[in-house]
Amino acid sequence: MNAIDCIKTRRSIRKFEDRPVDRELIASLVETASYAPTWKNTQTTRYIAVTDPQLKAKVAEECVLGYAGNTNIINSAPVLIVTTIVHGRAGFERDGSYSTSKEDRWEVYDAGICAQTFCLAAHDAGLGTVIMGVFDEAKAGQVLDVPEGQIVSALIALGYPAVSPDAPKRKPVEDLLSFR
Repeated sequence: MNAIDCIKTRRSIRKFEDRPVDRELIASLVETASYAPTWKNTQTTRYIAVTDPQLKAKVAEECVLGYAGNTNIINSAPVLIVTTIVHGRAGFERDGSYSTSKEDRWEVYDAGICAQTFCLAAHDAGLGTVIMGVFDEAKAGQVLDVPEGQIVSALIALGYPAVSPDAPKRKPVEDLLSFR
């Protein structure tokens, strides 16, 4: 699949087939996502693949702030990818000062680029994903035993799509682009 088709045909998938995803395939998606650009090539995004049904259920029950949509998605997905950030590296100079007025928000920006790159690689491999943002990051970090110095960035459900949703309406370019 070419890059433009991959971008234009990727959808957020919220229902998955009851079919496992091979660990080697997950590793290859992470390897592809490692090519996403990051602040000064810091590569601070990390990935935790949660395949244990009990641990996924615990995340779904305790970490999504009561949002039933995410509970259902996590429980139906064969894999929950948890992206984390090695905190305090992106956006900083060697002396610890901020490099720009964005301060430490570069790490979140980088994690978003990495998450989307992961999702595009998954789509290209015939898998579906949805990036979930409604969750308690501190609680998720505790439940998942995230290493010290890392913070949870996003939860991504991963699996073989059970649905093929239509593309949502897109805003016209005139609303998105301006020239100065």
